[in-house]
Amino acid sequence: MADTSQRMLRLLSLLQNGRAWSGAELTQALGTSPRSMRRDIDRLRELGYPVESLRGPGGHYRLVAGNAVPPLMFEDDEVVPVVLGLRMVAGGLSGVQGAEDGAERALGKIERVLPSRLSRRAGTLAAAVDPGRRVWPGAPAHVLTELGEAVAAGQWVRMTHRGRDGRERRRRVDPYRLLLLGRRWYLFAWDRDREDWRSFRLDRITGLTPTRAAFTPRELPDEDLAAYLERGFGAGEERHTVTVLFHAPAAEVAARITRVDGSLEAVGPDRSRYTARVDSYEWIAIVLALTGPDFTVEAPEELKGYVAELSARLGRAVAPAGRPDSAGPGGA
Repeated sequence: MADTSQRMLRLLSLLQNGRAWSGAELTQALGTSPRSMRRDIDRLRELGYPVESLRGPGGHYRLVAGNAVPPLMFEDDEVVPVVLGLRMVAGGLSGVQGAEDGAERALGKIERVLPSRLSRRAGTLAAAVDPGRRVWPGAPAHVLTELGEAVAAGQWVRMTHRGRDGRERRRRVDPYRLLLLGRRWYLFAWDRDREDWRSFRLDRITGLTPTRAAFTPRELPDEDLAAYLERGFGAGEERHTVTVLFHAPAAEVAARITRVDGSLEAVGPDRSRYTARVDSYEWIAIVLALTGPDFTVEAPEELKGYVAELSARLGRAVAPAGRPDSAGPGGA
């Protein structure tokens, strides 16, 4: 009976991947006879699992949608990517607001239903991985979900988008893709009013209203939309190259800096230079301050000015009573 139960669980695991299996393939994968394989298929059907079968040339077995919910079944090589993916989301690296708690709960459920050997492996991996935390706004989950549905259905939407200048504008767009770049989610869409391709940060979208009306698909400007957007960001006037000299070894800075899409090089045993392209001096100044090690801004002059202004402002915030203009010891 134990062999039969194990074989049925293995059969259910194979059928769960959604592909169509020939009888010969299932028999070989299960290491059993064609007759035993067919009996196991019948047992699954008796338990309520809708296994579809097609006889003759091209015949196959396939698990189709039904009312019965199969238990989670993972192969050994599936555990690592599932747990690692959930651990990264739980650490805030999905760029989606509120996804962390759900990922933690899902991770706990998966660890509890796995066999003891795989559960130990999953628990060890989850405990060992520390993906860090994001330091910028994530996309609201409902915006990501509703836009994903509109993309899949090919339906245009109305929305309000806040631009870099802080102004909110109503937009009517045909959504084509959702992309995660630099830990931020973007919508790539055709702007109906401007009659051009545009990208929109999801964390700046509010007032999203699906129309449920289909749009006529257009040919995309590039097969690799991620590269297309990166080139556009790099050429944009709002993107700035910043260079910072950290007074610490490169290994120490790499372990503490939260920004991941810049370059870091050693400049001697106790110095390292960081270079990145950013769209906000305010944001990069906070990131640099939170990194920990002392640093010197090398370029551009605008970032130097902003850091000096921020230093003076913070100094005034803790100035002793009666000295409102003080920036503190060694002030800015």
